[in-house]
Amino acid sequence: MSVLIGYVFLGLSLAAPIGPINAAQLDKGIKNGFMHAWILGLGAALADAIYMALVYFGVVHFLETPFMKTFLWLFGFFVLCYSGVESIISAGKVQADQRKKTDSLFKSFFSGFFMSLSNPLTILFWLGIYGSVLANAANSYDFSHLLLYSGAIFSGILLWDITMASVASSFRRLLTTRLLTMISVISGLSLIGFGIYFGYQAYKVFVS
Repeated sequence: MSVLIGYVFLGLSLAAPIGPINAAQLDKGIKNGFMHAWILGLGAALADAIYMALVYFGVVHFLETPFMKTFLWLFGFFVLCYSGVESIISAGKVQADQRKKTDSLFKSFFSGFFMSLSNPLTILFWLGIYGSVLANAANSYDFSHLLLYSGAIFSGILLWDITMASVASSFRRLLTTRLLTMISVISGLSLIGFGIYFGYQAYKVFVS
């Protein structure tokens, strides 16, 4: 049981570092409430699950080719910059009384999914962390235990998703409209910053 809990905490640790998804969840929770932030995180978690499967089956090495790296960096650049600009433009429309919901849950889900799927750092993250965990566990456990522990890692990711959605929606209830707008703008700038970084990485791969 203690080993299982350890893998749940590993999943929490993988999801917790501040990045594009957490910034987007905070922005979405402030603007549209808990469900939208949670669904966005669920979309990102689905992308994580896909990468976990790719690492497990060894397919992820195909994604490390220069062409795929450049494509993914550029795709991430466009997705993050678009999301950041959209966040800033709609910042003035934030409602502190949380009665107005403009985005659909469908849009929130696919926003999180494509944001995580287009993040090359996610690939490297899962290849480095989950790959090493998988290699270590394969020496000690059978297939059923590997599946169980992989599920524990994913449970930790989902737990963090609920935590972030709760925090973001709580901010929405407690803060004033002006502060909510400021946070939305900062979140948007953060996403654009990550996007510019991705674009720079694509340029480096292209010219190398």
